[in-house]
Amino acid sequence: MSKSVRSPNHLLASLPSADFELLRPHLKTIELVHATVLFEAGDAIKRVYFPHSGIISLVVALKDGQTIEVAMIGCDSIVGGSLALGRGFALNKGIVQASGVASILDASRLRKATEGNVALRETLFRHEQAALAQAQQSAACNATHTVEARLARWLLRSHDLLGGKTLSLTQEFLGQMLGVRRTSVSLVANTLQKAGLIKYARGRIQITALKRLKNAACEGYGAVKAKNRLLLNGS
Repeated sequence: MSKSVRSPNHLLASLPSADFELLRPHLKTIELVHATVLFEAGDAIKRVYFPHSGIISLVVALKDGQTIEVAMIGCDSIVGGSLALGRGFALNKGIVQASGVASILDASRLRKATEGNVALRETLFRHEQAALAQAQQSAACNATHTVEARLARWLLRSHDLLGGKTLSLTQEFLGQMLGVRRTSVSLVANTLQKAGLIKYARGRIQITALKRLKNAACEGYGAVKAKNRLLLNGS
């Protein structure tokens, strides 16, 4: 059976057949509904998510009610993998940024499958490293780059994970992901639209000039892609 047939999730599809068969009987498919909170910071990790489509965002909630995204996980990875192995707790809030579908697996099943399986544990660890690299890069970008450059980076990352589909997002939700006010999102999105880089109307965003948007994005976009290639693809 070809790897691509086994699962649209890249981590599951990359596993050797024997390792995948340890997980396959216990995988269940669910819908990811936009804005659904999957877990809160501090929650015990009871199940892990392997997105087929859509995006799960890991966000930090501040005392004043603001939130800011630290990582975006799509069909390229897993949510909760390494934490589940150690009976850990969620360090961030997990929320569905873009609707889609995911396979879910009880954390206890994942722990059992990795007992004595060094290769599977290393795969999960590399994916956790990729999420950590995103969080570190996001922190650096949020501290030093303009909202316009950060929005461009965010749109490009979403574009990659969704396969170029039009994004359906409110300004309020986008502001939460970037940690800025809704008015700031409106102003910056309007600037990008006037420059011909995006089309934005009624909560739908379409990238119209991909190469120019990459030029407008902060360095974090390229840095995260390079680290993902190294950690997840081995190149």
